[in-house]
Amino acid sequence: MNNKTIKFSRKSAPEKSARMVETIVGCKWSLTVYNLLNNDINRPGEMVRSVEGLTTKVLNACLKRNIEFGILEREAFNEIPPRVEYQVTKFGDKFIGILNELEKLQKDIDNSHC
Repeated sequence: MNNKTIKFSRKSAPEKSARMVETIVGCKWSLTVYNLLNNDINRPGEMVRSVEGLTTKVLNACLKRNIEFGILEREAFNEIPPRVEYQVTKFGDKFIGILNELEKLQKDIDNSHC
């Protein structure tokens, strides 16, 4: 009788990506911002005007967090008056795809009759 014992080490969540998901999903405006960008609304003033309850201060904090994680990028144009636009990065496309899959999973959970 060959009695081999396999020991597994404790598996923990990937630290950086788990913190990123928690931070972004915890911000109630990030998903809204992604939806705005998906609809070609990429200037901060236009974003604030497009969403009831969204303030400039809250939007700026949300955009800053998304830039820090590399999900969004900011482009400033050398014009008068100044113009700033935001775009989703390649990494952001991948991240938003994962969030979309989580949304599909939630719909499956909601529709299951368990």
